[in-house]
Amino acid sequence: MSKTPKKDAKPISLKKETYRQLNSQLTVSLSWLKELLGEKKFDSRVKKAARLLSDGIKEKVKTKEKKANKVKPGNAEPIVEQ
Repeated sequence: MSKTPKKDAKPISLKKETYRQLNSQLTVSLSWLKELLGEKKFDSRVKKAARLLSDGIKEKVKTKEKKANKVKPGNAEPIVEQ
């Protein structure tokens, strides 16, 4: 066993994570349909539905970080300790 640290795994993309969540939620909520269709047909249809629902999600989501409000030296008030 080597003592070198493992490389960090890639973070899961938003699209894949949404697909996985949709797949699990559809499976749980439509469990009654599984009895009617059979397991194989049910799994393939849930997979297809989850894929279609998560299709429009973009891979990269950029978040804007808010910049800290900078105080100009002329406008700053002195801090007075009491």
